[in-house]
Amino acid sequence: MINGQLKPSSGSIRFDGHEIAGKRPRDIWRLGIGRTFRVAATFNSMTVLENVQMVLLSHEKRMFDAFRRVSAWREADALALLDLVGMASHAQRSCAVLAYGDVKRVELAIALANDPKLLMDEPTAGMAPQERNELMALTARLAKERGIGVLFTEHSMDVVFEYADELIVLARGRLIARGDAQAIRDDARVREVYLGTQASLEGDRA
Repeated sequence: MINGQLKPSSGSIRFDGHEIAGKRPRDIWRLGIGRTFRVAATFNSMTVLENVQMVLLSHEKRMFDAFRRVSAWREADALALLDLVGMASHAQRSCAVLAYGDVKRVELAIALANDPKLLMDEPTAGMAPQERNELMALTARLAKERGIGVLFTEHSMDVVFEYADELIVLARGRLIARGDAQAIRDDARVREVYLGTQASLEGDRA
C-alpha cells in the first residue's frame, strides 16, 4: 500500500507532507520512495549498466526521447551508482548471467537512482548468510551516508537485531510490539508468539 501496488480500503498514508494512499506506484516513486523486491526484479535482456540507465531515464521522464541514444544517456551517473554497490566492474555484463547476490546489488543501485528519502526493502531473501550480511552492511552504510530512512522486512533475527534501529513485530497482521532490539528481546508477548505456544495461538484467534 505504501508503494501503491495495493489500494487501502480506508485510512491515510502520508509521506513527506503528501497523501499517497491510492496514488500510482510511479507517482509515489517520484516523491522519493525507492524499493527492492523479495524476488529481485531486473531486466535480464539488458546489461547491468542499461538497467540503471533505464531508471534514470524514467525518473527524468525521458523514456520516449527519439533524438538521443539511450546507451549514451547519463552513463557516468549510472556507473557512479553501480560503483556505490560494488558492481561497476560488471557494467557491461548481462543481468541474466549474474549470481543472485550480484543481482540484488544491481537492484539496490536501481532503487537509489531516484535519490530516495525512504527505501523499502526485503534485502536478504534467498541469499546465503555471508552475502546477506554483506548486503545489509552495504545498505546500512549507504542509508546513513545519504540520510535515507529504510523500512525493511526480515525474518532472520540476527539481521533484525544487528541492523534495525526500531522494530515493529506483527503476528497475523496485528501489531504486538514496537521498540528497539533490547525491548523486543525482552518482550514476553513476542517470545510467546514466536515460540508458537498453544496459549498464544488461542489469544491471536480471540
